[in-house]
Amino acid sequence: MRGRISATAAVTLLAAGCSGTPPSGPRPDPAPAVRLVAYAGCDALLDDLRRATVDRVGPDGLSDAPMLPADGTWALSKGGRLPAEAAGPQEHSATNAHEPGADEPDRVKTDGRRIVAVAGGRLRVIDPATRKIAHTLDLPGSGRFDRAELLLGGDRALVLTNRAPSYAGDAPPPGYTGRAMRLTLVDLAGPPKIIGTMDSDVQYLDARQSGSTVRVVVRSEPRIAFPGGTGREDAIEENRVEVWKAPLDAWLPAFTLGDGRAYRAPCDQVSRPSSYKGSSMLTVLTLDLGKGLGDPQPIAVTADGSTIYGNGKSLYVTGMPPELFRWSTKKRPEPHTDIYKFDLGGSGRPRYAASGSVKGFLLNQYAMSEHGGNLRLTTTTDRDSAKSQSSVHVLAQRGARLDQVGRLDGLGKGERIHAVRFLGATAYVVTFRRTDPLYTVDLTDPRRPRRTGELKITGYSAYLHPAGGGRLLGVGQAAETSGRTTGLQVSLFDVSGAPRRIAAYTLPGATSQVEFDPHAFLYWPKSGLTVVPASRGDGMADAEALVLTVTGSSITRAGRIRQPGGVIRSLVVGDTLWTFSDDGARATGTAALDESAWLPYR
Repeated sequence: MRGRISATAAVTLLAAGCSGTPPSGPRPDPAPAVRLVAYAGCDALLDDLRRATVDRVGPDGLSDAPMLPADGTWALSKGGRLPAEAAGPQEHSATNAHEPGADEPDRVKTDGRRIVAVAGGRLRVIDPATRKIAHTLDLPGSGRFDRAELLLGGDRALVLTNRAPSYAGDAPPPGYTGRAMRLTLVDLAGPPKIIGTMDSDVQYLDARQSGSTVRVVVRSEPRIAFPGGTGREDAIEENRVEVWKAPLDAWLPAFTLGDGRAYRAPCDQVSRPSSYKGSSMLTVLTLDLGKGLGDPQPIAVTADGSTIYGNGKSLYVTGMPPELFRWSTKKRPEPHTDIYKFDLGGSGRPRYAASGSVKGFLLNQYAMSEHGGNLRLTTTTDRDSAKSQSSVHVLAQRGARLDQVGRLDGLGKGERIHAVRFLGATAYVVTFRRTDPLYTVDLTDPRRPRRTGELKITGYSAYLHPAGGGRLLGVGQAAETSGRTTGLQVSLFDVSGAPRRIAAYTLPGATSQVEFDPHAFLYWPKSGLTVVPASRGDGMADAEALVLTVTGSSITRAGRIRQPGGVIRSLVVGDTLWTFSDDGARATGTAALDESAWLPYR
């Protein structure tokens, strides 16, 4: 659920005028209606799950391949307390999140008093005042290559880990899914200590935090041991028999606390889309960091999903119906994205609010924005085809439905969306095939979205960031007129009127994590300090921190920072720029970029 690419190269600027009328050509039909249907009992739920799973069975069972196993260890490393002078928080940057009311998990967090980082199966607490690692904590069940990120609330940190559980022997045990999630709650009031864990054989997708309340979204597949596996065609029937014999627990994931207590979503807290019956499941957990892991109050939908958007008041989960991915002699339905909205009012279990559907594919969470009670989305149809086009949709909640009340079609014909940013009543949309049109769309009247500007330059933008004063920063790739990309480019756009580019900085042959993960981007409005990890290799191990200064009309290079393991994140605490890799952290003065300290992880 994060990122893409943005930017440009020197070429002609073309600002297009206002267009309040729909573009010529056929207008795509609206997406099919979708809503959620709640289950009244477990018998009906189990019957639907079995029927949906039988349709997916082949000679080797279900098609998902297991992940590689990984190991973890239980161990607590000792360290002293943070010194008294570190008690007061310093001015600091925060995780680059989509919405200010919904913090997002990341690999490094700070509250200005301490920095907390996870890497290589360990949590480290850094004292920014002394520029030393104060504590190191081994995380249970986490391997060096497991994906781990964290949220920070008061004196507690929640570590969210996707891991591949190990097993004994040459073959995985029956029902092995190849994936697992572990949540680890850490008390940071003194030397860090683990005060709670939760395990489940699900795939962690994403989470959002408002205050001390955290909503965690996970995905799960049926856990059924199939006797097939030889590729024999007659094994299909044997596998189907196993599906019809499987109990409800094979689909409803268990969330097990460290003390052995286990929780599952009650049958009356499970819903399904009205248009189809799914075999996979999305589950939303609710946790209060101040109270511990406790009962996660799970609710579930028998549907697939991948993109999460939240703003503190609402949580949206989107996915595509399974029939879009099944091979069939029949014509497949047109691609469309289903949207499920949950009301986050209060600190308890989320309440299912409404569902809707739009034609086409979503890029990422930045393709969604709730404003004035409406949900705005951007989608691309036939994204790998010359027939593709992009649209802006406006959905309004009417009872349990998200109904389309406005739409603008015809953006970037023959192209696909590479970046989106909604700011207030305006949408900025970047499409690309050979050139990079930056469209501005006026959504003041949600029933009549209007294209009010268009800027065409070579290259494309993958991430757009507000820079204040009617300006927009773009990070992506420069390109030739043929569409061939040539390297990293950071652009500054004036969008106070017809969009125009007023400055750019390029780094030939380079790419950046920011193109697919906005958490890697740092913009410090106080000084215009901007940090973009840049790599000229295939991976991020050689990534350096490209440090820029952005003013009202210019982008200048301030310097670069290199460190072992490359640079994956950066943040500001006081007058220090901190950069991070999986090998350690570096502290650098923000004024002259003079190195203060290198803190290796051991």
